[in-house]
Amino acid sequence: MTVKPYKSSEEGKKTQIKSMFDNIAPKYDFLNHFLSMGIDKIWRRRAINLLKGIESPEILDIATGTGDLAIASMRLKPQRVVGLDLSPEMLKVGQEKIKNKNLDHIISMVEGDSENLPFTDGEFDAAMVAFGVRNFENLQKGLCEINRVLKSGGKFMVLEFSNPTAFPFKQIYKFYSTRILPWWGGLLSKDKAAYTYLPESVAAFPEGQSFVAELEKAGFKSERVWKQTFGVATIYFASK
Repeated sequence: MTVKPYKSSEEGKKTQIKSMFDNIAPKYDFLNHFLSMGIDKIWRRRAINLLKGIESPEILDIATGTGDLAIASMRLKPQRVVGLDLSPEMLKVGQEKIKNKNLDHIISMVEGDSENLPFTDGEFDAAMVAFGVRNFENLQKGLCEINRVLKSGGKFMVLEFSNPTAFPFKQIYKFYSTRILPWWGGLLSKDKAAYTYLPESVAAFPEGQSFVAELEKAGFKSERVWKQTFGVATIYFASK
């Protein structure tokens, strides 16, 4: 069963995801850091560090949102970074951040679909997705497209939410994600459905070895699965 943000709507998941992120774009960055207590910044740094060793890489950041991961990738001294997202409102916020940091000569933002990437075969040295693969309408199609635009041997990093399994953190996290997060997120963003969708989409996502199997099916070789903060998030690292 496909999990969608707006259950009363008959629109497809992709259309709903675009609308959801357009709605919450003005408050997204604040809520992201506030609701995660800033831990998401640590996860991004760790994820980016896995891509070290590629000289002057050209990087594709899929589901870039407001560009946090693209900006964080500057520590890799990239030649070019392209951030792609479905939501024009999220991209507007990201473009402003990038301009303010004088990074617009390296980072470009493109409106587009992860399942139909507007790039040539083998165009990028590395690709990355933070908190975005669970929003793909067709996960396997999106992964295959990412594989297509990577060079042979290219690296792929995914940072995604997951479900803690150890007591008592499992119970604490479930209470926080299903009760506290939707309430706070809905109150501050004016879109409660967006923050109800988040834990529902995490619960439905094929995490761990199930996701590794999806990566391998799409033509990737899994190199590392790295759980973060008691399993609240997981970093997947693979190569083409």
